[in-house]
Amino acid sequence: FFSRTFFKNINFPDTKRLLKMDKGKRPADAVNSSPKKAKESEVTNTSLIFSVVSEVGALEKALDAFKTNGVNLKHIESRPSKLDDKEYQFFVTTDASSANIEAAVASLNKITSRVVTVLDTNPSTDNPSWFPHKIRELDQFASRVLSAGKDIDSDHPGFKDKTYRERRAFFADIAINYKHGEVIPHIDYTKEETETWGAVFRKLVSLYPTHACKEFNRVFPLLIENCGYREDNIPQLEDISRFLHDSTGFRLRPVAGLLSSRDFLAGLAFRVFHSTQYIRHHSKPLYTPEPDICHEILGHVPLLADKSFAEFSQEIGLASLGASDEEVKKLATVYWFTVEFGVCKQDGDLKAYGAGLLSSFGELEYCLTDKPKLNDFDPAVTGVTDYPITEYQPQYFVAESFESAKDKVRRFAASLSRPFHCRYNPYTECIELLDNATQLLNVAYSIKSDMHALISALESKA
Repeated sequence: FFSRTFFKNINFPDTKRLLKMDKGKRPADAVNSSPKKAKESEVTNTSLIFSVVSEVGALEKALDAFKTNGVNLKHIESRPSKLDDKEYQFFVTTDASSANIEAAVASLNKITSRVVTVLDTNPSTDNPSWFPHKIRELDQFASRVLSAGKDIDSDHPGFKDKTYRERRAFFADIAINYKHGEVIPHIDYTKEETETWGAVFRKLVSLYPTHACKEFNRVFPLLIENCGYREDNIPQLEDISRFLHDSTGFRLRPVAGLLSSRDFLAGLAFRVFHSTQYIRHHSKPLYTPEPDICHEILGHVPLLADKSFAEFSQEIGLASLGASDEEVKKLATVYWFTVEFGVCKQDGDLKAYGAGLLSSFGELEYCLTDKPKLNDFDPAVTGVTDYPITEYQPQYFVAESFESAKDKVRRFAASLSRPFHCRYNPYTECIELLDNATQLLNVAYSIKSDMHALISALESKA
């Protein structure tokens, strides 16, 4: 960790903050007619890491690069370099325009011992270079809902129902104010909501034994036993989240509506599934224009309790971190044709494992008929395939198994153009960038320790 080091001649408006920066961007004082110039002059919070040789005057030269290029330093910390014992690394938080920061970085690269690392810390959905490194940073997604939430479209079955709209606002407020680590609030569902749930539950449960994959059917009775899955009861997210965490390390957190693909997939990297708590309008119990609690906990939850499927879902999430918009779109499309509308082979038959199928009585029947086109699952092809969102899918991609699909996604992720590799550390609940020898050694030691335990167990059975 960096030890805090402060200097008298540097302006630090807020020295207590490290990576917790302002969410928005402040406009520059000057007004530019050119959009490109305006963007370059926007004041942003950006963090840098640079290394200098431990010698007299080295730090002074580095700091002069910021002063000369008009970059204000808000915070600075230092630590001995883990890469070279003759160097010191410095972490600085800057407050300047992107053009000035680029100029400062160019100056630093001429005098520092290693290339400067730029960490963009503006948590913006439109900013592909930022992604959450700590699980608590998922809290920043709470208010970034693209649709639904408190406001529903005019063609929604509940648009003219004042009581339903008020109820949706109630659920949205819970999700927006929820923070990681808190107990998910208990919901007292109304009689009307429970009856809607019951209508959906009855229809789907009758199809699961013959249409759902064996992993789904293995877990579903456990949810009935442990989480209150019944026709006359809507299960609570907190109970389900505890069950999932005990099973595979996944957990649920409430969300007000649809997130962007980037934000939603980032949650999966931490084994966090964003789930709605509201239910579809009672006038059309077998139809919903957006994900609701029936879709989430009947379609998604059972397989999140399966080890292989949980790993598969997390692989897609990890691959999305820091990926370009184009690559995230491909990954979101892979997610659509697998986690949402996936079909797999089991014992010579086709079975559904996608949540969009397992929560839709009509499409669950349709997907296993001879009407849709079936293709072999190949992420490179799947990721660029168009699909409708308001009708049954005209084609599905068939996986040989979850393990096979997971391996293919892992290879596909390796082909993306990200400048780094990363892993999720379940002990610290953080994303670790595997971008230096120290990090790689730490992972290797962890694997070595696990291998020793495995070898000891095998030897005891020999």
